Amino acid sequence: MEVAILDVKPGLAPEFESAFKTASSIISSMPGYISHDLQRCLETANRYILLVRWQTLEDHTVGFRQSPQYQEWRSLLHHFYDPFPVVEHYEVIN
Repeated sequence: MEVAILDVKPGLAPEFESAFKTASSIISSMPGYISHDLQRCLETANRYILLVRWQTLEDHTVGFRQSPQYQEWRSLLHHFYDPFPVVEHYEVIN
């Protein structure tokens, strides 16, 4: 599970949400992608959490991040963030 807290620059939330709809089709087409969920924070304005389920860590860190599609994702979304988000990965504990 990829987890990122996204702090969007003030005033840009509607534009970010629109760009994210476009970017969703990019990430969902990648090998190893399972699903994703973007949620808006109720307590903190302009904050979102992105949860992406991948089959393996490498599907995200290598397959997606080193792909041409990632460059498109980056150009659509990265200019909205301040500060740039920390991305962490989690695994289910049985």
